[in-house]
Amino acid sequence: MTPDALRRHCLSYRGAIEDFPFGEGVSVFKVGGKMFALSGLDGDPLEVSLKCEPELGEQLRLTHAAIRPGYHLNKRHWNTVTIDGTLDDAMVLDMVEDSYDLVVAGLPKRVQAELGWPPASAAFP
Repeated sequence: MTPDALRRHCLSYRGAIEDFPFGEGVSVFKVGGKMFALSGLDGDPLEVSLKCEPELGEQLRLTHAAIRPGYHLNKRHWNTVTIDGTLDDAMVLDMVEDSYDLVVAGLPKRVQAELGWPPASAAFP
């Protein structure tokens, strides 16, 4: 996955914006004013930090060497993922989506409704 592909994917979510509160070298992707992804897109290797359910995050770290506790973040809720080809791009994209969903789930109901969340395909009867 390229930095441009990661940026495009993060910005493809409804309401997602890119911000630079830590300087030009660090892209922070937010929804509703809350961060769901953080990446130094010019890093080599490319890395992205993503929010994750604590139990799943721990399991992912035990299973994949490219996933470690969030760098300079709450290690219980954030993972830093090294995009070095050892993980399928689809898995990384799923983790970005999960991070976005976790952040949106914590936003006020009014903001969730403005974002059209949850998507109709995820609604339960």
